Amino acid sequence: MPDNMRKAIGVILLVSLLSVGFCKPFKEYLLIPAQTSVFENQTQAVSTNAAISAEKGELSEAFTLKQDHGRTSITGQKQGRSEVVYDLAGFPIKKTKVRVLPELKVIPGGQSIGVKLHSVGVLVVGFHQVMTKDGKKSPGERAGIEAGDIIIKMNGHKIEKMNDIAPFIQKAGKTGESLDLLVKRDNQKIKTKLIPTKDEAEGKYRIGLYIRDSAAGIGTMTFFEPKTKKYGALGHVISDMDTKKPIVVEDGEIVRSTVTSIEKGTGGNPGEKLARFSSERKTIGDINRNSPFGIFGTLHQPIKNNISDKALPVALSNEVKKGPAQMLTVIENDKVEKFDIEIVSTTPQKFPATKGMVLKVTDPKLLKRTGGIVQGMSGSPIIQNGKVVGAVTHVFVNDPTSGYGVHIEWMLSEAGIDVYGKDKAS
Repeated sequence: MPDNMRKAIGVILLVSLLSVGFCKPFKEYLLIPAQTSVFENQTQAVSTNAAISAEKGELSEAFTLKQDHGRTSITGQKQGRSEVVYDLAGFPIKKTKVRVLPELKVIPGGQSIGVKLHSVGVLVVGFHQVMTKDGKKSPGERAGIEAGDIIIKMNGHKIEKMNDIAPFIQKAGKTGESLDLLVKRDNQKIKTKLIPTKDEAEGKYRIGLYIRDSAAGIGTMTFFEPKTKKYGALGHVISDMDTKKPIVVEDGEIVRSTVTSIEKGTGGNPGEKLARFSSERKTIGDINRNSPFGIFGTLHQPIKNNISDKALPVALSNEVKKGPAQMLTVIENDKVEKFDIEIVSTTPQKFPATKGMVLKVTDPKLLKRTGGIVQGMSGSPIIQNGKVVGAVTHVFVNDPTSGYGVHIEWMLSEAGIDVYGKDKAS
């Protein structure tokens, strides 16, 4: 058969396929991705019309290809890049660029953890009115300081904790000199001068600011990488309770914590895990990053959940599907349990974003005990089809049975784990 005739027949068949509008075969054709990523030793399936065939492009050793009844399966073999060419009656209709990523497995968490953060400098959380001869004043407010500012230097000296400030205040007050302050406000550094004022009631000099250099709370461990011991937890940023601004972390630590009781969530009133730091308060890891995707650092000692302590593969955002899944979390003492949930919707994100999934708790036991998702559950790992796919992050205030989840892909990147093989030649 001449090539021109074959192409003409191919075009006719393609037009026929398109003419069926949004029937199932056409929808499946539209779902063929323009590009996809798959890990070594993992398989990803693409639904296609049975009449569409697929062939590997160059670097065929990167993956294997299998077709069966309208389903194309791509199995990663070796890190690299290639493509799949989809063909209808000898007429190429679509290409999928394939990227094979190095194998990556993590150990899921679920444990309740206590979190202690130390901020960079000291954080201004409010203003204190000092009683003076001329009435109540706040020297800090008059100097242009704002709630949320971080004092990082005073008279040229680095400020690391609240106790660093007192000697400067008393000395400046007695001499009548002003304090030279360097504060960080968002992404700017601002210089200002502040004159301490004597509190007539106490006889001490004050700057009229409420400050804080640390914060504490509880959350849930999401995962750790068994070789590097890098971990991720919480799935969302830790913000100061007063200023509502993210805490800029100097350092911090995580410890074991025990859940003592549960305040059940109801419509309009999110519930909460009530927990205490374990009595030995032994540090199990450090914190070096507080980002929109959680807290991250390195574990100092191994931890177990006694449910799934083996490393599991991870799923990229495009692999996560609507349907049943499980979450690991603690609702009593320090026992990690597995509960059924449903992934109601998921977005195959190309760029980092915190709200990638909508989740709904379906497990009767969890609904009875907690009403669904409660505060302190943030970071609970989500498992689907034997893979770690993400973490619970937020509850819907008006519907505690549902909430948001973040894709594990972004948490891994924030933890400094090389998801995409950037450290290796591809």
